Amino acid sequence: MKADTTGALTTADGRRVRWFDTGGAAGAPVLVWHHGTPQTGAVIAPVAAAASARGLRVVSCARPGYPGSDPLPGRTVADAAADVVAVLDELDVREVIAAGASGGGPHALALAAVAPDRVRAAVVLAGIAPYTASPDWFTGMADPSGLGAALSGRDARLAHAQTAEFDPDSFTARDYEALNGDWGPLGADAGAGSADGPDGEVDDDVAYVTPWGVDLAAVRCPALLVQGGADRVVPPGHAALQLARLHRGELWLRPREGHISVLTGLGVALDWALSR
Repeated sequence: MKADTTGALTTADGRRVRWFDTGGAAGAPVLVWHHGTPQTGAVIAPVAAAASARGLRVVSCARPGYPGSDPLPGRTVADAAADVVAVLDELDVREVIAAGASGGGPHALALAAVAPDRVRAAVVLAGIAPYTASPDWFTGMADPSGLGAALSGRDARLAHAQTAEFDPDSFTARDYEALNGDWGPLGADAGAGSADGPDGEVDDDVAYVTPWGVDLAAVRCPALLVQGGADRVVPPGHAALQLARLHRGELWLRPREGHISVLTGLGVALDWALSR
């Protein structure tokens, strides 16, 4: 397959799912990258660079409601994982490493749960845990308003999106350093991810706080959780919740890192996954 290709799959229910593929040498191991909230699904430069340095081909999909993928109101985390499975079938990809950051974390674990025969290892960086209905789930978040609105349903989360503004205190000084450096493309892609409207982000948030459609106990592969101890978007308690449910989970806590700066550990995390 040619390098850096993109296309669209039509699902059984008639929806378009946009996919991206960096290509690579024949037989190269495949990384399925699950994007954060909001993003386009395109393979941004720092992800591509970390993968390329390790001989990995990267496949990524835009979740429903993001540019190029039709909305699916009421979708679960498992629904989005099923779209990824369909794309992997289309591309004739059998075995993968599943990885994702922030909102991509639940989707990486969901792929491992729904396709256990295909996922050799999973990597989650700053990933959201399943909602527990406890106020502690929000503890440590600088701005939990979006997820809080999602608890009241899609209409409430859409209404919140009309007036929501980013809280700059959500990021630490180290986060801003990362965004001003190698991870700058993440910020630009986040803006592009919401350019067509809030549907993708809204449906992501609703999916996070409702049943995912999968149980983390169903994840059979080794799973590495990479968590920033200073994360103000997805605080460390979420990694602890996930670790408690994963049979083969490991936790790498990076005490000084925030929600973005923790991504600087992606390369080492991929080395871990390739060694499984």
